[in-house]
Amino acid sequence: MPPRRRSASGYCSVHQCPNGGFYAEIRSGDLRLSLGTYDTAHEAARAFDAAAWRLGRPRLQMNFPDVHTLQQALDLVPPPRLNSAQDRAEHTALQRRPLVAQEDERVMAEWRRRHSEDVAYEQEYWKQCREEDTRRRREERLDRRRRKALACAQADLVNAGGRSFFTEEDERSFDISVNL
Repeated sequence: MPPRRRSASGYCSVHQCPNGGFYAEIRSGDLRLSLGTYDTAHEAARAFDAAAWRLGRPRLQMNFPDVHTLQQALDLVPPPRLNSAQDRAEHTALQRRPLVAQEDERVMAEWRRRHSEDVAYEQEYWKQCREEDTRRRREERLDRRRRKALACAQADLVNAGGRSFFTEEDERSFDISVNL
């Protein structure tokens, strides 16, 4: 008899859900019976073993052959995770989001194709905004450098015994005192 195939979870008839949970199923003739969704693969494998005991399967076909009675198998099985109406609604909303985003991208591409002059205007507007921001930051940087150079020159003058020509209220006086 060939060895049993195991799923990626490492247990027979236990599969991982896309949401991170695990579900167990068992086949009985042509029927496939769902045993529920569980938090771990181990719990799902225990549920499979309890169902296998109920169906009268040999212990060699079970995930845990060390369980010797049906009652032991049932005691080890946790209750399945319940999927409430809220869980289903959240799942449906998550499934709808990619469709909405895809439709939004399609509509925006169509709008860009039909209104290319508006797109060009918008691109020019943002280009001007970036250029103004760059110019403003450059001017602020130059102003700080000038103020610092002036403050350093004044500090050298004060350190050499001279008097500063800035008044106490002038903010450049503060720059000089910080650099001292």
